[in-house]
Amino acid sequence: MGTMGAPMAKNLLKANFELVVFSRAAEKVAKLTELGATTAPSVADVARQCEVVLTMLPADQAVKDVILSADGIVSSGARGLIVIDSSTISAVTSKSIAEELAKLGIDMLDAPVTGSEPQAVEGSLTFIVGGKREIYERCKPLFESMGKNSFYMGSHGAGSHTKLCNNTISAITLMAFAEGVVMAAKAGIKPELFIEVISQGGARSGQIANKGPKILNRDFRANFATALMYKDLGLACDVAAEMSLPMPALAVAREMLKIAIAKGYGQQDVCSIVKCYEEWAQVEVHA
Repeated sequence: MGTMGAPMAKNLLKANFELVVFSRAAEKVAKLTELGATTAPSVADVARQCEVVLTMLPADQAVKDVILSADGIVSSGARGLIVIDSSTISAVTSKSIAEELAKLGIDMLDAPVTGSEPQAVEGSLTFIVGGKREIYERCKPLFESMGKNSFYMGSHGAGSHTKLCNNTISAITLMAFAEGVVMAAKAGIKPELFIEVISQGGARSGQIANKGPKILNRDFRANFATALMYKDLGLACDVAAEMSLPMPALAVAREMLKIAIAKGYGQQDVCSIVKCYEEWAQVEVHA
């Protein structure tokens, strides 16, 4: 259970949902049981006890393993179960899992989120959902307990596609901000004043609002790790290739993330990309 799953689970408990949890991270499970959750010895056992199972995992293979493996969710044999996967994965993977589950009488929603750890803690995530509309409507109270918004995007895979498009814009915006704020610092402009100015005009964005203070305070603790964004942009590149779409800015952003990972910033927050630009400019952005 990672940085997102634990606070999402806490918000479900606050909303008085009965919660059964399984995680290899024993200390996080212990904290949830103190708040009223029940623990299960396996993923399959969670599925046997619940009407809805929510997964939040780092990559496609992990989602396949948890849902489709011999000791995964499918082994519970729970017809009528609903699986909500909030991982950021390929739409192809998401659709193929949904098809396999449908054969067993299990419905699935691909429901990735916008936002990272702070929004998960606040319960202000936005869920972007693909699957059957009637299943989405049944699950809206769950989304409302963990987030501020949920949007039904269409059939299976639509949520995953939307999330990858969102992260493409997010990463490119962050690269542009890193370049601009380092240029401003090199020119002798106070970075905090520069951020205040651009936040009033056409260059303003959620990325600057979220990552600007972290950069100014030299806080590179991972709310969303560089390695995870690199993984997501790889999935976006796959989508672009499938559709024969030229995506030059996406390609550059992914290469910049690869440079950051090579420099050892893979497990730091994605805003650590600014340190690459700082090295080249021989200047540091700080308050």
